[in-house]
Amino acid sequence: MVKKTVGYVDLEWTCPRCGNRNLGVNKKCSSCGAAQPQDVQFEVGATSGALIADEAKIQQAKSGPDIHCPYCGARNVAGATRCKVCGGALEGGQARQVGQVVGALPTGTAEPVKCPTCGAQNAASATRCESCGALLPRPQAPSPPAAAAPAKPAGRLPIGLIAVVGILLAVACLAIILLSGGQRGGGARQQMAGQVTDATWKRVILVQAMLPVQRQGWEPEIPSGATVGDCQERLYRTLDEPAAGSVEVCGTPYIQDTGTGVGEVVQDCQYQIFENYCSYTVLGWQAIAPIVLSGEGLNPTWPSQRLSDQQRESGREEEYIVTFQTESGPVQFKASSLEQYQQFTQGSRWTLEVDSRGRVVGIEAAQ
Repeated sequence: MVKKTVGYVDLEWTCPRCGNRNLGVNKKCSSCGAAQPQDVQFEVGATSGALIADEAKIQQAKSGPDIHCPYCGARNVAGATRCKVCGGALEGGQARQVGQVVGALPTGTAEPVKCPTCGAQNAASATRCESCGALLPRPQAPSPPAAAAPAKPAGRLPIGLIAVVGILLAVACLAIILLSGGQRGGGARQQMAGQVTDATWKRVILVQAMLPVQRQGWEPEIPSGATVGDCQERLYRTLDEPAAGSVEVCGTPYIQDTGTGVGEVVQDCQYQIFENYCSYTVLGWQAIAPIVLSGEGLNPTWPSQRLSDQQRESGREEEYIVTFQTESGPVQFKASSLEQYQQFTQGSRWTLEVDSRGRVVGIEAAQ
């Protein structure tokens, strides 16, 4: 993310001795003459909403933070070697901190300040009452316009009723899950004797063909040879650095302390790149009707296949079903593999474990 400089504005500081508000570049209080202490910070002032046009002041702000004399504490400009107050060497002096966010850039016009002593109205930039000379408080920043309250939708259920309905639905869902879980468990199981009466199989060859496919994607990523249809410009990606063809998008301006009494107004900016997002048609492998062969007996075969240059095999599937005759009637069992299936010779006897839904869940050769 790029920090973009919008300009520079005057800050101010408040004298801890007398409470007078001073222009940021003033190194001494304009009321009592006290030097600005190192721990007194700069603040957004009444004039901080107007960008500075004085190039000399801007260059001074860019030159580096002011330095407090290690002997008398006086504030000196960056680059000075001796204190302008006591003449002491500034080597070892403490430079003011820089980079702290002082506040948002004021917008609009600050309201006049009412004197707390005599009630007279004063300009927002005034620090003392023009009528009685009393110190004035900091002016209030202009308030943003109040947003209209959204209209209350008609017919909306009370929140309490919605919560009760939600709880009842949750309980009902839990009951259904518990009941279905019991059913899936199969309930009681029983063992019974079974004799193989039938064995059937089915083998499937899955096939794909090269066919036109409708797809969507970013225009630079569409394969060559594709037929492009409708396109819409959309945000493709956001970068932290400028790039060719990008659109600069910046946040709300805010003020950073330069350590000189002047604030740098900056914006955090990113760069958006837009591209066409298009529908297009391209040849691709698509599933078509499979080749299926089924039969009876323990020696299944695969169906023969004759595929064109535009077709290919994409997989194979097998299914083996064995039917047993029991005292309760016929039941079926799906073998898990060809090796297991080929054990069930016609007329062979097996001990079956059957659940309440008639499914074979266990099987072993009869003794």
